[in-house]
Amino acid sequence: RSSWLLLAPLLTPPVPVITAPPCSLCPEGAHRFQWIRNLVPEFGISSSHVRVLSSPAEFYELLKVQIKAAKQRVVMASLYLGTGLLEQELVYCLEETLEKSLQAKGSPDLRVSILLDYTRGSRGRKNSRTMLIPLLQRFPEQVRVSLFHTPNLRGLLRLLIPERFNETIGLQHIKVYLFDDNVILSGANLSDLYFTNRQDRYVLLRDSPEIADFFTELVDAIGDVSLQLQQDDTVQMMEGMVHPYQGDKVAYCEIANRRVMEVINSARTRQELLHAKTFHSSQPGSSLLSQQGSQAPGSLKPEPDTWIYPLIQMKPFGIQIDEMVTETLLTEAERDARIYLTTGYFNLTQAYMDLILGTRAEYRILLASPEVNGFFGAKGVAGAIPAAYVYIERQFYSEVCCLQQQERVQLQEYSRAGWTFHAKGLWLYLAGSDLPCLTLIGSPNFGYRSVHRDLEAQVAIVTENKALQQQLHQEQEQLYLCSGVVSTSTFEQPSRYVKLWVKLVTPLIKNFF
Repeated sequence: RSSWLLLAPLLTPPVPVITAPPCSLCPEGAHRFQWIRNLVPEFGISSSHVRVLSSPAEFYELLKVQIKAAKQRVVMASLYLGTGLLEQELVYCLEETLEKSLQAKGSPDLRVSILLDYTRGSRGRKNSRTMLIPLLQRFPEQVRVSLFHTPNLRGLLRLLIPERFNETIGLQHIKVYLFDDNVILSGANLSDLYFTNRQDRYVLLRDSPEIADFFTELVDAIGDVSLQLQQDDTVQMMEGMVHPYQGDKVAYCEIANRRVMEVINSARTRQELLHAKTFHSSQPGSSLLSQQGSQAPGSLKPEPDTWIYPLIQMKPFGIQIDEMVTETLLTEAERDARIYLTTGYFNLTQAYMDLILGTRAEYRILLASPEVNGFFGAKGVAGAIPAAYVYIERQFYSEVCCLQQQERVQLQEYSRAGWTFHAKGLWLYLAGSDLPCLTLIGSPNFGYRSVHRDLEAQVAIVTENKALQQQLHQEQEQLYLCSGVVSTSTFEQPSRYVKLWVKLVTPLIKNFF
């Protein structure tokens, strides 16, 4: 009980800042989502460079292959690195690749940058830090490990709140894995469950140097305002940097905002210049060959038919881009459009719930049944979290029924024996289309802590290519295939029983999980 009382200073949620949509979805042009580039850089690529993965094992094998093939950079951002045999094998892959780089002629080119959360990565005696220290000791000039510590966990709260509970205040939740110019976007962490039987989503963007540069710079920016892991398992800030929990909170958040927004704005400027250059070179009288230098015609890049928009959400630093874009997509979705939305932890913000219940599109919302919830069977208070999610789900379903929206807004529960469910994202099908033209994929869960507490990143992938649309459609179908439609009878099952104390406590703590 005392653990929850320690959270009392944070139980009152801040009043959300309501931001007008940057623009409505315009139906003209190559695609109707170009308004997003008013906020973030737009990366045009060929759909042939995009590959949708479907299983944890496929994700794990790809990580190992990419690490072993890396020549210039490995950049990995995750909540934490697990401590099992599969995770140790990843560390061995990194060690082997670094060793090869060290033995190459001249100075080693390979740089490894790893960004994790401080509280989650420090949990227990054997943890993410102890897994990575051997790399720091063996390759001090090539390896950097940054541990982000939320500025909201400080003072008396930081001293008194116990381990595990301290993770509820705020986390580094971004999951990006990049190797030279190849980028994997996912919601999966670097842990054995995510390599075996915890279902998530994964997209590989091959040969995409501009996107890889962007995420490298983003991870570097967050790394610069994070604690740096040392060879003796101590941590320290970079010289001259404000400390996240010992220094002035406002000053720290302003510096962090400036660093991250510099990355976003400079990439946006670069991409705008590139668009302008491409446009002028494609005008009559201009030669595409002059733009490509002396390259042979066969090596010219294909025209982009797919666009990638990085969406960043870091409310502690005053950055709300993902929230603005998501709300606009939900607001502007037309009648008869279909939105498939999935989250491993169904705890939508009030703003998202209001938009789903008050707009015209059809919704199919996929969430975890209690048995596949990541907290199912956990010890102590955490063991009641699946029941809290059931209670939140039932409240939302009751509201849907009250408004007689059961046909338009449908809930579906993922259920799969021996598996847990962690997939999150969105697929948008325009009215009259059997294939999605847009998906959101990355770390956000569409819940309160994703919007207000944690550092999050995802990408909007917009495509005109039918083959890629088919890949995304198959991904969605495969996930929804393992689900059943929620009805009133769902909540009459014994597994859906919610104890009174859970019902009473859930409204107080729902902003923390």
